[in-house]
Amino acid sequence: MILEEMILLPSSMPIFSFPANPNLLINPPPSWPSRRGTSAVVVSAASRDVDSFTSKSGYLFSLSADEADSLSEYNFPRIDGMYKKKPLILLRRLAQIGTTFGYWFGLRLADEALERSEQMFKVRAAELRKLLVELGPAYVKIAQAVSSRPDLIPPIYLDELSLLQDQITPFSSEVAFNMIEDELGLPIDELFSEISPEPVAAASLGQVYQARLRRSGKVVAVKVQRPGVRAAIALDTLILRYIAGLIKKAGRFNSDLEAVVDEWATSLFKEMDYLNEAQNGIKFRKLYGGIKDVLVPKMYTEYSTSKVLVMEWVEGQKLNEVNDLYLVEVGVYCSFNQLLEYGFYHADPHPGNFLRTYDGQLAYLDFGMMGDFRPELRDGFMEACLHLVNRDFKALAKDFVTLGLLPPTAEKSAVTKALTDVFQDAISRGVRNISFGDLLGDLGKTMYRFKFRIPPYFSLVIRSLAVLEGIAIGISPNYKVLGSTYPWIARKILTDSSPQLKSSLQNLLYEEGVFRIDRLESLLSESLRTETALIQKPVVGTDSNIAMKQMLAFTFTEQGSFVREILLRELAKGLDAFGLATLDSFTFSGSGPSTSLTEEDMTNLRTFYRLISLFSGMQKAESVSRQVKAVSKYGEALTPLDEASLVMYQLPSAQEMLPILSILPELPQESQQRLLQLPGDLVGRLVSRAFARTIRRMFL
Repeated sequence: MILEEMILLPSSMPIFSFPANPNLLINPPPSWPSRRGTSAVVVSAASRDVDSFTSKSGYLFSLSADEADSLSEYNFPRIDGMYKKKPLILLRRLAQIGTTFGYWFGLRLADEALERSEQMFKVRAAELRKLLVELGPAYVKIAQAVSSRPDLIPPIYLDELSLLQDQITPFSSEVAFNMIEDELGLPIDELFSEISPEPVAAASLGQVYQARLRRSGKVVAVKVQRPGVRAAIALDTLILRYIAGLIKKAGRFNSDLEAVVDEWATSLFKEMDYLNEAQNGIKFRKLYGGIKDVLVPKMYTEYSTSKVLVMEWVEGQKLNEVNDLYLVEVGVYCSFNQLLEYGFYHADPHPGNFLRTYDGQLAYLDFGMMGDFRPELRDGFMEACLHLVNRDFKALAKDFVTLGLLPPTAEKSAVTKALTDVFQDAISRGVRNISFGDLLGDLGKTMYRFKFRIPPYFSLVIRSLAVLEGIAIGISPNYKVLGSTYPWIARKILTDSSPQLKSSLQNLLYEEGVFRIDRLESLLSESLRTETALIQKPVVGTDSNIAMKQMLAFTFTEQGSFVREILLRELAKGLDAFGLATLDSFTFSGSGPSTSLTEEDMTNLRTFYRLISLFSGMQKAESVSRQVKAVSKYGEALTPLDEASLVMYQLPSAQEMLPILSILPELPQESQQRLLQLPGDLVGRLVSRAFARTIRRMFL
């Protein structure tokens, strides 16, 4: 925020030393009513006039006390009933919206006809911003969301719309100070020892002053709600909902657009309740304030009401105005933590709500619009990401049903084929190159064909993710939100205790009963990136010993118990196959190609080799399959015994295992204790397998 001049109310404290403003008046204008206090308040000369935002929007009109109270929360039938009694206001608003947009589109068509579109492009962008301001708060909020997508909006329009984030014309400070006194029940000089005469920032719903609390001396931000804003939002929401209903009847969309409008309006009405925002801020600070380099300001609920909010003052620069990709990643990590860890997320993350503090922290502002992601939906979202990255499009189609994006009656086979066609190319470029925006764009035609629906909750989630990627792209054009956060998703899937996620991981790793170690390798390697990505600045250079230590430490923790159980099962199967192969190498030596190894044993032996290579840090895990293919290409296919011998030959020697043995003492004590139990567990499993095999051969 930009520090501006402060005014001094009666106190022994000195004023802040800020640049002087030649427009300040020493005495209050005579038009001001008398105030409950004797303090002399200095105001701007411009504050005596109605601000241009209010006058052009034309949204101020009289409401009875009961009507004003009925707008405390979003209730469509109540709003509908209220405005049916005010048909002239409704017709006036419809005419204003129609003529405003009609005028602008008419100018654009004229530019096209006169072949001057390029010359007038910047002019039309500025005109659109001014028109949106004239239409009032609802349209400004919509434009704010759009202004955070540089990959969708031309740069000139982006620059203009970004001015709507905190540079709306402020309303009168006289009105604001009167509202503060009325809401808090005390003269302003008893509340604050100092307060800025003019707002330091103004937005569509309210404006912010800098002040110093008289009791504690703390510097705070005081947010005051714009008068008449609830009635304006209610009227525009009513119109948007009727339009959504007409579109729905016309059958042009599969989604329930009326429900989407209701969800958006409900969030917007909650955003206009500043006491609710204070409680959101307290909860947000408790859940995420401890994340490294994240700052969540303190809320002063004793000074807050539904129309006035007092919070800790934070200084810094807008995140999109500084080239700090690390803090962008901190924000992305924090946002995915919100979505998938606790489900309580910031649903309005436009650039105006992120600051880079002068000590290098990411400050979150504005907690009015928050979302709640239920546990079953969080799990479904992570499953969808997991199946998408691993190209399991059949499972992805089921995930879309779970998330409510597809009706249960959708033809799964056709959807699977369509998803394969849509996502195959994007996924082939690798998880780190997947763009969230591109995926949504590619999915567009498929969504319409198979009657995809956008559930109300999902519109806020999509907006949150899209805005985040938009901020990141503004700093780094090649930044990919999904690619940057997939390591955390992978770790969450590997460690979460949710039965749904455990079942999904089990199904992913065992395809038709065959263990897919390549998928486990991918998940483990991606999850280890969380040690440096997002919450820590990257370490230059990667030591294989460090990677092995991290992998072992994770495997032998309480969180890694589910993965550890899978690894023990596969190691036991591999050791069993290794024993059989060793026995066969002596039993059938020189007697031909005979072997007692089954195809399952050969698969287990190859898996055993891959596991040993994975945890020993060897880089030749694919060498066996490559050598088998090379031999088969120029001669006869290898016999099972020959292939088994090749696999056994490639197993690491004792010397190659020394690195992994050397880091065992460095593991945490808890991990070392579990590691000591490993031999006993493996022996027990081997005995069980040998006994079961003996029984099968005796009786089958």
